[in-house]
Amino acid sequence: MSYERGWQALNLQMPERIPHTEYVSNPAWVKRLTGLDLDSPAEAAEARVAIVREWDYDLRWFNMAHPAQPRMTHMGTAIWRKDFEVKDNRRCPFEEPEDVLSFEPASAIQLPPHEELVDHFSRTWRKGQEETPDAVVPGGYYNTIFSWCILTFGWDMFLTAAALDEARFDEVLEGFCEVSLRSFKAQAECGCKVFICHDDIVWTQGPVFRPEWYREHVFPRYRRLWQPIKDAGIKLLFCSDGDYTVFIDDLADCGADGFIFEPMTDLEYVAGEYGQEKVIIGNVDCRILTFGSEEEIWAEVERCAEIGRDCPGYFFAVGNHIPFNVPVESVATYARAIVELGRRD
Repeated sequence: MSYERGWQALNLQMPERIPHTEYVSNPAWVKRLTGLDLDSPAEAAEARVAIVREWDYDLRWFNMAHPAQPRMTHMGTAIWRKDFEVKDNRRCPFEEPEDVLSFEPASAIQLPPHEELVDHFSRTWRKGQEETPDAVVPGGYYNTIFSWCILTFGWDMFLTAAALDEARFDEVLEGFCEVSLRSFKAQAECGCKVFICHDDIVWTQGPVFRPEWYREHVFPRYRRLWQPIKDAGIKLLFCSDGDYTVFIDDLADCGADGFIFEPMTDLEYVAGEYGQEKVIIGNVDCRILTFGSEEEIWAEVERCAEIGRDCPGYFFAVGNHIPFNVPVESVATYARAIVELGRRD
């Protein structure tokens, strides 16, 4: 069963084949596998769950938001499909860097009492696991620290304020940490056995700030945030977009039990240094699925399989997600390849 494979890999017990998880917003592929329309408001929620079952995921990427909604900044326009555009008309509520530096997250983001948070996360997680009983469903948190800044301030105000007054901006980071810590503590009691800590700390070319900035302002807070999760015996997986190869060792030192990453992060390095002791998820490149031939897609899966096959906690995943513009036959080729090349016998 998929749950058994996923749980074996999460415990570094080397399942008989390489397990997989995916992040899919490709309506044609979802329709082919489930018969459901991802574009239909009436079917979309069911389709997102059905694809996990029909594609035999071993782990479902999952994170749980808390009920409070803070001020958010306009983050641009997204073209998700050729016939579907998401326009974000929110303006940045922070007009000057001083507005950012004087922001107090713990006061602005009002969370319910601990017991209510535990109940909220417990119900959310149980619902997710009941929807997909044959896949491991983790707990998880998206905003953490760095992503709070991106979502709240927008890139311009975030980077400007952080550069103008590092000490005062550190106080803002501490406020976000306090908000996140309440959710981490509550999720430690929600019943999940695995937890995904998401935080987009880098760009495709690497760190946004100098590495020492993270080591002073971010990673010590990760240790605090992760402690309740670790104390509860829950496995913690770190997830970020971009290339965070330079921080793999830091994150391992903070206590991460595994890494979820895109093709920019160096799979060969991670497997070489941590392949026998950490969970490793991802690295298949959706650009090859989008533009490559069948042979190139097969070779990309083989690249990951050759590196990951001897790593007991490795999972296949198209690390930068399978969006609408990936040809459905290319997704089908990938699906066949991970079955064929994922065998360990």
